Amino acid sequence: MVLGQQIRFSRLYKKPLHGTIRCFSLSRSWRASQGYDYNLYTLDPINLDEPKFEKILIANRGEIACRVIKTARAMGIKTVAVHSDVDSSALHVKMADERVCIGPAPTKDSYLRADKILEAVKLTGAQAVHPGYGFLSENTHFAAQLTEAGAVFIGPNSKAIEDMGDKIHSKKIATKAGVNMIPGFDGEIADEDVCVKVANEIGYPVMIKASAGGGGKGMRIAWNDKEAREGFRLSKQEAASSFGDDRMLVEKYIDNPRHIEMQVLCDKHGNALWLNERECSIQRRNQKVIEEAPSPFVDPEMRRRMGEQATQLALTVGYDSAGTVEFLVDSKKNFYFLEMNTRLQVEHPITEEITKIDLVQQMIRVAYGHKLNIKQRDVGINGWAFECRVYAEDPYKGFGLPSIGRLTKYEEPLGTAGIRCDSGIREGSEISIYYDPLICKLVSSGANRNQALDRIREALDNYVIKGVTHNIPLLRDIVDEKRFRRGDITTKYLPETYPQGFQGASLSDPELKSVIAVASALKARKEHLSSQFVSQKRHNSTLSQSSKEHQFVVALNDERSSSHKKPFKVQVKYDGDSHPTEVLVEDEKIVIDGNMKSSNILHLKVNGSPFNSQLLRKEITGVSLLYKGSPFNVTVLPYEAHEAMKYMKEKPKLDLSSVVIAPMPGAIKEVKVTVGQMVSEGQELCVIEAMKMQNSLHAGKTGKVKAVHCKSGSTVDKGDVLVELE
Repeated sequence: MVLGQQIRFSRLYKKPLHGTIRCFSLSRSWRASQGYDYNLYTLDPINLDEPKFEKILIANRGEIACRVIKTARAMGIKTVAVHSDVDSSALHVKMADERVCIGPAPTKDSYLRADKILEAVKLTGAQAVHPGYGFLSENTHFAAQLTEAGAVFIGPNSKAIEDMGDKIHSKKIATKAGVNMIPGFDGEIADEDVCVKVANEIGYPVMIKASAGGGGKGMRIAWNDKEAREGFRLSKQEAASSFGDDRMLVEKYIDNPRHIEMQVLCDKHGNALWLNERECSIQRRNQKVIEEAPSPFVDPEMRRRMGEQATQLALTVGYDSAGTVEFLVDSKKNFYFLEMNTRLQVEHPITEEITKIDLVQQMIRVAYGHKLNIKQRDVGINGWAFECRVYAEDPYKGFGLPSIGRLTKYEEPLGTAGIRCDSGIREGSEISIYYDPLICKLVSSGANRNQALDRIREALDNYVIKGVTHNIPLLRDIVDEKRFRRGDITTKYLPETYPQGFQGASLSDPELKSVIAVASALKARKEHLSSQFVSQKRHNSTLSQSSKEHQFVVALNDERSSSHKKPFKVQVKYDGDSHPTEVLVEDEKIVIDGNMKSSNILHLKVNGSPFNSQLLRKEITGVSLLYKGSPFNVTVLPYEAHEAMKYMKEKPKLDLSSVVIAPMPGAIKEVKVTVGQMVSEGQELCVIEAMKMQNSLHAGKTGKVKAVHCKSGSTVDKGDVLVELE
């Protein structure tokens, strides 16, 4: 296949715009010149003389596609990337040896189209397909179709996927295999009435979830009949949209559990290993936020019993690839089977870090037909590892509503010891409404838990992301929170730790004064340099280094919290770039030392102690700093300007009870009301979908619908008014 060659498949596309499958072969020298040849973290030796596939296709996108390409390249295997039209310049496309366009942006028209991917396999001559996670990774029909087409599915056989992919059927198999089970209803839930009936028989709270689900989608917790009805309907819609399978089940919800999973690895010759556990209890909306391996809660005996049950289940279904058996664990270390994920997990890197086993390499070897070259006795625990899922989302709204936009500045903290970044984006990449908003899987490893935590904290402080809202403020706060540091966590950690929602990092009095001092020093530096430019003579190119004092009134301008809003009187003595800045905050002397020229990360010392922050922006009225992961908008005004602010009129506030505003960009799935209709407080008005998640929007008061500004199928931006009430 030569660069630019196009092959027409008219039966695959109806519109002329999508009337071709484009296949490009990208030379490695070109990729290297563009900066796309990244070194693979070598986890275990690769035998280049071992028989292997010559070319594989990755039926996925983003970071997991890049991850598979790295291992394939290290093994000497050529790769093919598939992509939608909006992903034509994506990083995984640039990294691969060949690329094939398979359709428009919506997943149902591209990454979920098995027929288009099968055509791409035939077009490129790929011998095998790695599905990554999500999309078609657990689609038994796709796996079977690949086998029929003469290609190899780099994953478990289709029967194992079918047995374990259906949660109802998998529970029956797990019971026969002797795996501990959660009480529940053994069957499919037909409708809302049956859901309520079964929920009452089991006893609230219950978990309503999709039979074919995963990744937290199609799942709701219900505590009463009303929540059961709404949860069933929304979860069923999500399941249909995400998996093409809307069958639902209901089981008892175990309150305050831990979510601990066991990694298994099997071959086609009857060998099965367990590769230790991962602690995945930090979750929001049933989606994981931070994972670690091993779990601080699991002792060696419990680990052995979980591993043996997991491998027994795998052997029972004839499993032959990497997979994960998930358990719910109560406070007495009783563990219960939750589900088996018949694919590579998002959080697999932390298992790789503590075992030094490349799971992607083993999956490719096993798919080719090789026996596992590892014995159970070879699997150890080497230190500790954490994974923070860095998302483009607003953590101040429900612990993370999706955000979209272009990455105007992006710098990964790869200079930090023990840090690994699994990402599929780069500076200039766009986060869209069509796909999961994952930016990067930030992974740290260390000799012990505390060292791994310290390293990921430092990495979060040095991670530069601009252009989209992201969840680093929440991640950074968690890794320093006392309860998390102790390992005292459950799946209720987030609502229990942040009962009012995440409000940002809290500051002690010394930290507050340090933020005030640094912001004032930055403002003083700007004014100092400006005055030098204004006062210097045109023929004199040397700036004056004379000292100057600045007097400000400084305060945090934080709408999320009323604390620390007291204004401070600040005096700054600035002596030039290479000298410490002395700041008086309410007559308390604070000395700042370090380079303040940086446009991004500031590595300073405040009164001799490290003060690492990021400069987000400088404005006429002040400075915005990212400190301890959270943004702090600091108003820094000269005394005269502060006095004049008393005479400024306040901006009128919108009555939010009379309007329903889009909390995120997305697509309207359903509008439930019409103009003139009377609605009650709390009544559902519309449903919005973003990044495959559906959210129900409700009336803030009782009243009559004045206007409806959206319709089913329309796309909206964050802040758009959707419904108005009189």
